[in-house]
Amino acid sequence: MNCWMAVGTLENWKEAFEKGNIWGLRERQRRHWNALQEGDVVMYYVMRPVAGIIGYGTVTTKFRQTQPLWSEELSKNEVIWPLRFEFDVEHCVPPDKWETDKITSELLRYKTGIGFQQIDSSLAQEVISKFKEPHAEELEEPISHKEIKQKLIEIGKLQDYIAEGEYPFDLGRLDVVWRRVERSVPTYAFEVCVKGDLYHDLSKLKHAFDLWNSRIFIVASQADYDKVRTLLSGSFHEIQERLNFIDLERIKDLYDRKRAFLDLEKELGI
Repeated sequence: MNCWMAVGTLENWKEAFEKGNIWGLRERQRRHWNALQEGDVVMYYVMRPVAGIIGYGTVTTKFRQTQPLWSEELSKNEVIWPLRFEFDVEHCVPPDKWETDKITSELLRYKTGIGFQQIDSSLAQEVISKFKEPHAEELEEPISHKEIKQKLIEIGKLQDYIAEGEYPFDLGRLDVVWRRVERSVPTYAFEVCVKGDLYHDLSKLKHAFDLWNSRIFIVASQADYDKVRTLLSGSFHEIQERLNFIDLERIKDLYDRKRAFLDLEKELGI
């Protein structure tokens, strides 16, 4: 496994996440692209005013494309970065905290002159370990992403939907969807954000709405409410009136109440 650092502007990275976690290299960087392998670690470095790493992920696939994808390519009607790859996000700081919560070091600053380069695995591990350091609020009340997803699936089943997790579509996977019948598209789409990337989650929900006119829900901590509203008033204004915000604790409450109600009906023979 190799470790890489991809350097781009703030706009480059926002668009990369919007396009479904895709990065691209110029033809002169083919040597690096050829060496890139599935499972390699990629650090996301954002240039000034951020000037630091805002997250990291793993390469899933690489491909060469001859069609314009990014805004600059579309405006010029030419392919500038044809050597592309997709990546899974392991961790990413929310965009509104990129400048305050980024990770950097003197050594990283000296390496930013090249847009894409291999970095020492020990340096990469040092950065990753800093992202993994627990914050006080995380220690006080750990919340399980898996648990919330499972409760959403169970709630959907209790309401007679076909409910499933990790639903695949062209931007990756949706955390949970509810469908009315086996061959139908998702009627409800949910993304659960527990210490995750709200920007990426909202991108997937917006795409679900654009594709299927699904009812879309972001399930997150109440502390994230203002961040969601800020994103909805900017990058995601098209779904501002469509997106529903649900506090993580309300999902637990909803599941407990539905389960208790059905148990009571069963007890009474109704």
